[in-house]
Amino acid sequence: MADGRLVIGTKRYSSWSLRGWLMVQMAGLDVEEVVVPLAGGGGTEAIKAISPNGLVPYLEHLGARLWESSAIAEYCAEHVPSLWPTDRIARAHARSIAAEMHAGFRALRMAMPMNLGRSFPGRGRNPECLADIARIEALWAEALAAHTGPFLFGRAFTLADAMYAPVVTRFLTWQPELSAVTQAYCQAVRAHPLVDRWYREAAAEPREWLLDKYESPA
Repeated sequence: MADGRLVIGTKRYSSWSLRGWLMVQMAGLDVEEVVVPLAGGGGTEAIKAISPNGLVPYLEHLGARLWESSAIAEYCAEHVPSLWPTDRIARAHARSIAAEMHAGFRALRMAMPMNLGRSFPGRGRNPECLADIARIEALWAEALAAHTGPFLFGRAFTLADAMYAPVVTRFLTWQPELSAVTQAYCQAVRAHPLVDRWYREAAAEPREWLLDKYESPA
């Protein structure tokens, strides 16, 4: 019997679910995966009946209940401390950029929603979204230069990378103009076995779960 459950939304669309799922997988937590299809606005009555804040991801594990991605990240790091960089200064840097992702970049999220099954090159660009992209590129470039890649803090895929994985999917879908450094990082994240597994499982979801809001954006 599993030690708990992880409730997530549609893998094709749910960026926050991807973050929580990656964290739980990286920590090796033994949980049942419960996928609840999203509605047009994101949440559903089914999710609200399960999750304390009515959103996903939601983790139950050995009596603990966690419903924010930042809390799930720290809980997973309690089980596997190496999910954050071992160096104190690098760890502080990683936590800072992960927190910035958790709290910000709303313009990017709104203009370029996650859709793992479509391609919208050249679309979704507006000044606010492009400013978010510029900031993300600067964050990534600084970390990659300091730690030599291929991931933000070196050879290991950390919780900081998990926080930004959905941004990578957005860049791959919407194809804004990106630096060579950013493109190389996106390819490294896309090739990670866990990210690739999420893509494959998203592609296998029922067609009834497709939402026109995300398949035919304005």
